[in-house]
Amino acid sequence: MRPVMSSTTSWLAAAAFAAAMAVSGGLEAAQSAPDSENGRYSMTPIPEGVLRLDTRTGTVSTCTKNGAGWACYAVPDERTALDAEIGRLQAEVERLKGQLAAGPTASGKIDEALPKSDPLKKAEPKNAQPRAAEGERKIEIPLPSDQDVDRLMSFLEKAWRRLIDMANRVQKDVSGRI
Repeated sequence: MRPVMSSTTSWLAAAAFAAAMAVSGGLEAAQSAPDSENGRYSMTPIPEGVLRLDTRTGTVSTCTKNGAGWACYAVPDERTALDAEIGRLQAEVERLKGQLAAGPTASGKIDEALPKSDPLKKAEPKNAQPRAAEGERKIEIPLPSDQDVDRLMSFLEKAWRRLIDMANRVQKDVSGRI
């Protein structure tokens, strides 16, 4: 038969057991491999040198040998850029949610009748010149007048007649020589 222990005694036994476990865990941590031994870094040969992986932090570096010795440079981490972009997008979503919550709410019914025009077409004031996009030059080409069209037609008729006359002369010269 087991003797009955008081609650204070059982509490002290549990505390002693916890302290013993903590001390043994501390000894195991003190006996772990130092950074220089195989344990923290994993090396993989590559054509340029060595690829080094820090197994504690996950940092990847490329190590190359130059005139002064070996030099290791951290490889750009895409994860950092992705995390930054995710954080920016989450902040923007929260900002937009706040704007949406603070903005006017739309109810199902409105008091005024809707206009019978195209809602997507922007209304332009009368006598307004169409505006060019900012930073873009607008070139306007005036249409020719009737007098300009008549002058052009006269020029083309004269050029056509001269071309036909030249073709006839060449034909006569060629047929006379044969």
